[in-house]
Amino acid sequence: MALPKLSAGAAALLMIASLPVGAEDAPVEAQIVDAMNKLFGVHAGFRANHAKGIVAVGRFKPSPEASTLSKAVLFDGPSVPVTVRFSDATGLPTIPDGSGGANPHGLAIKFHLPDGNETDMVINSLKFFPVATGAEFRDLLLALAESPPDAPKPTKFETFAKSHPQVARAQATVATPDSFADEQYNGVDAFILVNKKGAKQAVRYIAVPEKLVHLDQAEAAKMPPDFLVDELTARLAKGPVTFYLKAQLASPSDQTKDPSLPWPDENKVVELGVLTIDKAAPDSLEAQKQLLFLPGRLVDGIELSDDPLISVRDGAYAVSFSRRNP
Repeated sequence: MALPKLSAGAAALLMIASLPVGAEDAPVEAQIVDAMNKLFGVHAGFRANHAKGIVAVGRFKPSPEASTLSKAVLFDGPSVPVTVRFSDATGLPTIPDGSGGANPHGLAIKFHLPDGNETDMVINSLKFFPVATGAEFRDLLLALAESPPDAPKPTKFETFAKSHPQVARAQATVATPDSFADEQYNGVDAFILVNKKGAKQAVRYIAVPEKLVHLDQAEAAKMPPDFLVDELTARLAKGPVTFYLKAQLASPSDQTKDPSLPWPDENKVVELGVLTIDKAAPDSLEAQKQLLFLPGRLVDGIELSDDPLISVRDGAYAVSFSRRNP
């Protein structure tokens, strides 16, 4: 099976992911995927999380202001083609789109650059992440897996959530949209943009729709199980979908290492460009099996922050990819 073009770092992650290790010796990235498999089951050919989705293609046109923040080629030049994937949460490939468990919804963007390289953004509808580290996320998943409906009270999840108050706060920031196209997607991790003068600015990405429309829980529960996937396919058949890619700028006093702590709403937000999605992939199910999106796959002009979750996400996604494409 053909593999996607990978950076040296991503290729190394895949090699590590394929090594046989005992569960007690596995890196936290593999433990996270194991915990997802325990919670959602193993579904051959599908991601361990955000298993259900739809792939589409389009283009990104940078704004003039983007090049003042970053010298990255995607922010300083003509439009570049993109491949995107919208998705539901969980590792259940048949989860109803209107289920509360399908939140947060995801948007992954792969920018195809003029020199043949790629860079990715992986964002979702959470305003901030429920925990600070990969180890805490593993423990959250295990607590959920060990809290079935008939579990004695307090459940493992209730105990975990009580000691991690950002879990409930983060979950309160999401709702079911009426369309993948009518949702805002947020980058919970901080990245560092570097301009041509060497100036650095920490940012968190935001993809803003032309309109934001959410359903209440009762409305969402009545929707057909595949309504988000079907609606986007039908909408794209009539015309393109547009998002405005923006960056929330960190102030000098804002921390960048903890994705569970949002920055103040009054922080400046800069438009980076327009993301235009033109059409759905002709065979989305097959296309998504071949795609690997890595938030840490960067280009010159975009650097990692001190947020440890970025490398953990890279590793976990690589492990999941290696298992769905053995």
